[in-house]
Amino acid sequence: MPTHQTINQQRRSLLRYSSAASLFGLSTLPTLSQATSNPVKHDPWKHAEQIIAQFTKPIKFAKRDFLITQFGAKTCELQNINGQVASDTEGAIEGVIPTPQTGSADCYQAINQAIIACNKAGGGRVVIPAGNWYCAGPIRLRSNVHLHLAANAHVFFSANPADYAKYGDVDCGKNGKLVISRWQGNDCLNYSPMIYAYNEKNIAITGEDWSSIFDGQGGTPFEDGSGNWWDWKGRKNPKKPIQFSEVNVNANNPENLDQLAPNLSEDAKKLVQGIGDKWRTDSRFLPVLSELGIPTSRRIFGIGHYLRPSMIELIGCHNVLLQGYKIQAAPFWLHHPVKCRKVHINKVNMDSMGPNSDGFDPESCDTVLIENCTFNTGDDCIAIKSGKNRDTQFGPTRNIVVQHCVMNSGHGAVTLGSEMAAGIEYIYAQHLDFRNMNWDHDPLNTAIRMKTNMNRGGFLRHFYVRDVSIPNGVKTMPAFYKPLPNSLIAPQSVPSTAGAVITIDCDYAPADDSVRIRPPVISEIHVSDIKVGTVNIGGGNYSSYQAFVLLGPVASSYNGKTKQAILPIQNVSISNCDFGTVRNDKAPWFLHHVQNLQLRNITINGKSYSETIST
Repeated sequence: MPTHQTINQQRRSLLRYSSAASLFGLSTLPTLSQATSNPVKHDPWKHAEQIIAQFTKPIKFAKRDFLITQFGAKTCELQNINGQVASDTEGAIEGVIPTPQTGSADCYQAINQAIIACNKAGGGRVVIPAGNWYCAGPIRLRSNVHLHLAANAHVFFSANPADYAKYGDVDCGKNGKLVISRWQGNDCLNYSPMIYAYNEKNIAITGEDWSSIFDGQGGTPFEDGSGNWWDWKGRKNPKKPIQFSEVNVNANNPENLDQLAPNLSEDAKKLVQGIGDKWRTDSRFLPVLSELGIPTSRRIFGIGHYLRPSMIELIGCHNVLLQGYKIQAAPFWLHHPVKCRKVHINKVNMDSMGPNSDGFDPESCDTVLIENCTFNTGDDCIAIKSGKNRDTQFGPTRNIVVQHCVMNSGHGAVTLGSEMAAGIEYIYAQHLDFRNMNWDHDPLNTAIRMKTNMNRGGFLRHFYVRDVSIPNGVKTMPAFYKPLPNSLIAPQSVPSTAGAVITIDCDYAPADDSVRIRPPVISEIHVSDIKVGTVNIGGGNYSSYQAFVLLGPVASSYNGKTKQAILPIQNVSISNCDFGTVRNDKAPWFLHHVQNLQLRNITINGKSYSETIST
């Protein structure tokens, strides 16, 4: 067991927390009430205006500056080395990248001492001046502190995982000093994110302009010469294996579940573990711990494990401003606010082409405004989340507005899920430019994306989208859903991974989750005024493969012992949209288990549709 340093009561509560509603005879938490008040009864966009209005008054900080040079920080010289400029599970693109010279002065202590001094003085601004700065450890934000990057300030976070297991709140022995984190919807003790805050209020990270850069060095070789952060994702190509990754069986994880849950029945073991030993990989072992109700204090990762940290993670914070900087080459997700309230991200350039390089992923947050940002990401541009498996204690994500943003590369432009076990509601997206500038070599897979499955469960309701331009379409060649072997849906028939402008995928990657007992509930999705252009690609002018895919919950994917209602996707409207020219003209859309889909004045391949459909 780890030795705890002095940490606040909320941390103690979370460390003791045992996942809610465990299957296996452990204590449960009350289920989330479905009966929430409905603020959109008459005009949903009035509610969006009310959310935006909460950000009209800026956060006030004391007018005092703390320059990191006053605390001993020194700039560094750079060298060019060979590294990865982009990476995914299929392979990597090599290139020459800048990195601090060996032996560069470390600014970790200076930056964090400036933040502590600023916080103790009652707040103010910590300034990182122009220049290149090497930081061998995480920046820890404190209440009432505004961290500001001057123009031409470039912070390089060290390419050394051990530096993010030195300074955490919880001493986990050989695994390092770790922090409470949430990794793909599950709570754990892990490497610290590059910038981290826990239970703080009135905090800001800003840059003068997009020459103000936070650099995670995700594709830079580790300082000991072994791999890089992006390699920890693993590879599908057996000809280019990676020895250490989140998808390799990790000998540091137990060989069986007896020591974790000695009273577990054989049937329960089979359900949790699934087939084979993949449950012992880090990316699947953490969800197993959640299913078993293991408290966060015993979900220890860090050194000896391969769960990459987010670049910026803020947990339990209130009044947050993120504005005006560029963030690049993140090891994992770029921004990850969890259980935060009143978060404003504005004019941020997110440019990271690594695996899982989601741009902005608010999770179990309330009242968030995302505006005037640009995304060029290796995964979803925006992915709105709310926990996975049994980790639902932070509640749903609600009251988010996305507006005036530009999306280029990415899996989905605006995505809800897939980790949404606690629910998502009252999300508004408007006045967006899904520009897809890299359509010829790295296109958007889909524009508006909702994804869940029988493991994630949760509810998704009251999602409103309007006024979206997609001048270069989305990916015109399909990437198909892979149904489980007992499914009635034919393989290679549903382009839910890529190829549709609008995707509602209620059986997302079902083989990745052995426990599939929580049918999702999807309703009240309303999309209007989308204009999709065409590009000359693959032998013709096309906008997408299909206009929309609505894959409702697939009953055969459920593997619970008790019967549960498996409801269709309900009450979806698509209005006043021109989907351009789809490649699959014989089947311009796909529907499964859908009730009350209303098409009003939509155009596909020059043909107009206005009808109501249920399947």
